[in-house]
Amino acid sequence: MDHVELIDSRFSVPGMRCAGCIAKLERELPKVAGVAEARVNFSAKRVALRHAPDVDEDTLIHAIEDLGFEAQRVEDNPLGTDEADRKLLLRALAVSGFGMMNIMLLSVSVWSGAGGVTKQLFHLLSAIIAIPVIAYAGRPFFASAWMALKHWRTNMDVPISIGVLLASGLSLYETVTGGEHAYFESVVMLLFFLLCGRALDAMMRGKTRAGIDALLGKMGKSASVVAADGSTRRVPANEITPGMVMLVAAGEALAADGEVIEGSSAIDNSMLTGESRLEPVNPGSEVHAGTINVMAPMRVRATAVASDTKVAEIARLMDEAGQSRSRYVRIADKASRYYAPAVHTLAALAFVGWMIAGAGWHQSLIIAIAVLIITCPCALGLAVPAAQVVASNALLKQGLLVKDGTALERLAEVDSVRFDKTGTLTLGEPRPDVSGLSDEAKAVALALAQNSRHPLSKGLAKSLLAQNVVPASITDVSERAGEGVFARFEGAEVALARPGETADHPTSELRMGDETVLIHFADPLREDIAETLRELDALGLDSALLSGDRKDAVAAVADRFGLEGKGGLTPADKLDLLNALKASGHRPLMVGDGLNDGPALAAAHAAIAPGSASDASQQAADAVFIGERLMPVAKAVQVARATMRIVRQNFVLAVGYNILAVPLALFGMVTPLIAAIAMSVSSLIVVGNSLRLAGAAK
Repeated sequence: MDHVELIDSRFSVPGMRCAGCIAKLERELPKVAGVAEARVNFSAKRVALRHAPDVDEDTLIHAIEDLGFEAQRVEDNPLGTDEADRKLLLRALAVSGFGMMNIMLLSVSVWSGAGGVTKQLFHLLSAIIAIPVIAYAGRPFFASAWMALKHWRTNMDVPISIGVLLASGLSLYETVTGGEHAYFESVVMLLFFLLCGRALDAMMRGKTRAGIDALLGKMGKSASVVAADGSTRRVPANEITPGMVMLVAAGEALAADGEVIEGSSAIDNSMLTGESRLEPVNPGSEVHAGTINVMAPMRVRATAVASDTKVAEIARLMDEAGQSRSRYVRIADKASRYYAPAVHTLAALAFVGWMIAGAGWHQSLIIAIAVLIITCPCALGLAVPAAQVVASNALLKQGLLVKDGTALERLAEVDSVRFDKTGTLTLGEPRPDVSGLSDEAKAVALALAQNSRHPLSKGLAKSLLAQNVVPASITDVSERAGEGVFARFEGAEVALARPGETADHPTSELRMGDETVLIHFADPLREDIAETLRELDALGLDSALLSGDRKDAVAAVADRFGLEGKGGLTPADKLDLLNALKASGHRPLMVGDGLNDGPALAAAHAAIAPGSASDASQQAADAVFIGERLMPVAKAVQVARATMRIVRQNFVLAVGYNILAVPLALFGMVTPLIAAIAMSVSSLIVVGNSLRLAGAAK
């Protein structure tokens, strides 16, 4: 397939439960003819496949199902949904909680000394409550285990299901034969705590994606589409096709990406960029779904719809930000690959060993059941994804989108930072100095600028709109290529003339009759550069400036912030400098935005790009920050280091639990009830430890 252009398909796989499922899918799916790569996002329960164009989606779905997993297409909804799975978990949790409370009340009486007929009656009542509760609440585990066994594989739900069924069967036998002990409370409590862990995991994943769900929710649900005869009709957003002309009223959210073909207005772009300033748009301007047309009606020709819009692309970016192939995930994969066979063998040996020791089948079976329950690897399976999910959500709130969970691992390891200048330390857009203009001149300048496509005119209009300037009423407007915009205001000729070069900055001439005013433009620096550099220094990171801009301009910025700066660099120069850093044992973080930064971003140990960066730079980067602040760069390193600390702690907690608990179970010192409590508490401790990251970026 080296010479075939591959395509991507994504599928929802809600049945993934553990790191072993990840390993199974990523190991076996590339063996399917035509499939080059399989990548699992455990947090979002998605599988992304790169495959030849002649492999259809039905074939891929069958391949996933052959491995024992249910699969559905992820089509128009960029985030997919596991709403049915979430509702099943919540209902099962409620049923198990209700059953547990009632059975525990009966068990307290037995533990208090009830005997004879009373004890048998309470066991019978417990069975009447427990059997339907176990049958209903255990469905998520039984279905997953059956699907795995049907395809001759195991997962973490297989030993759980075996333990639940054995304990239930033994308890029912004891109840029917008038035995001394029944373990219905242990079984139901086990299910309750297991469901607590899974419901909490689902809630955490939902919380991480809630910001993107809200973003998608702001997209226009429908649009007024203009027909060939000039009539309009309301069309749902999912029925809009490229080429349709939308009539967008003032105050309306756009339902698709497009190009303005008629009308001048200003849009609120804050949902995409985080900026509060309005952006002027004119014929030829590009606009995006979800942004709001603020000032005047305009006609927009749709260019990208549904899952092809910029908002959907951001959604996909976040969808891929959860589980990844980090070093710690690979460790969990290897451990889980041997987990099920090891647990089954251990439980069987415990049963046989105690039988040989003369304990009898009843006591031997109880010990084997306790071993099956107590060794459930829920804590190990949650160690990495729980931390990554919480950390990604914390960084999203700070304006940084993490594209890949491995980025957190690499960001935690960086020891130096290299910044590009233009578009990275600066905002990358021209900002005018209009402090010397009168109110009337500002109004005329805004009216002229709104009728021009020139980048300086757009920058001028954006700045004036942010100051709440109202455009003047001008007539006879015309834009002359290479000269400027010309019009008449109150009978006099006015113009925003062709920008010239004065000193080191571009300029524009505002002409009002006989008066000419020079408007200077500059690319302003981000306001929090000094604060960000202090934070990076406190984290022990060495910062420097690498730029293709003029050496004197780079030196001025470097001197201002006390940085080492190199200017006039080509893309190859930047690449050589980063490779030299890596060769000397350093792990550099590159922060850049332009096409010329692409090679450096790809070569760095980790890379971050601003939201205004080129598509190539954003693709090469591990994370993207939006808005005008640079601080998300420092927060990314801070949160990444905290995440890796939490992940390591989670592994210690998960492994330490098994080291302590398994011998106790093998030696018959743990009942199924205690095993259920211990296993559940270990998972909750790991999740609780991960939730500490929620405030790590503050």
